Amino acid sequence: MTTFLRSGMLAIVAFVATGILQSAAADEPPEGFVTLFDGKTLEGWVLRNGTAIFRVEDGCVLGKTNEGSPNSFLCTEKDYSDFELVFEVKVDDQLNSGVQIRSESKEEYNKGRVHGPQVEIATNGTAGFIYGEALDTGWLCEDRSDPAAQAAFKRGQCNKYRVRCVGKSIKTWVNDVPVADLVDEKSGKSSGFIGLQVHGIAKGTGPYEVRWRNIYLKDLAK
Repeated sequence: MTTFLRSGMLAIVAFVATGILQSAAADEPPEGFVTLFDGKTLEGWVLRNGTAIFRVEDGCVLGKTNEGSPNSFLCTEKDYSDFELVFEVKVDDQLNSGVQIRSESKEEYNKGRVHGPQVEIATNGTAGFIYGEALDTGWLCEDRSDPAAQAAFKRGQCNKYRVRCVGKSIKTWVNDVPVADLVDEKSGKSSGFIGLQVHGIAKGTGPYEVRWRNIYLKDLAK
């Protein structure tokens, strides 16, 4: 084998190895963050409400609708108050989804119905805004008119979210575009679990899917 060929092969091996390392590094938590989803199991999570199917596939939490089911939630076993949350998500265009923050499920409240602020996941221009899930408040973000925020979520792609909660302040970014800047005076929630929602669908529709990955959290309450 000539020196030229040996050098070329070594360069290719080095390039591939570097790519693998960079790919692995991209899946590591950012500095100061912990992993909420290990990419292999649903350990640390519990299913609440509904009958949607949650499973692990290709390093993602995959949520799949179940015809006729109400909203379903895969929720952390732990509660969080002040924190920064980051994750990536891809959703079918026909499906509305979300991530619950500071949320609760109590038997005395609507028979255990998951309720609290929800960071919207949708393709209709509302992604990243905050909704009051089962709170009778409607949207907690009343002004959702920013064109840049409305265009931040990309159909058919994996979208990057960042959520920062400190006191009554809730801020969100979608693909690094600022979306919500809320002072939460309506929800009454200052602590609770994080939940991945698969929205209910009507009979005769679906199935639809939503996928989350790289779910990391930095606890700011410590």
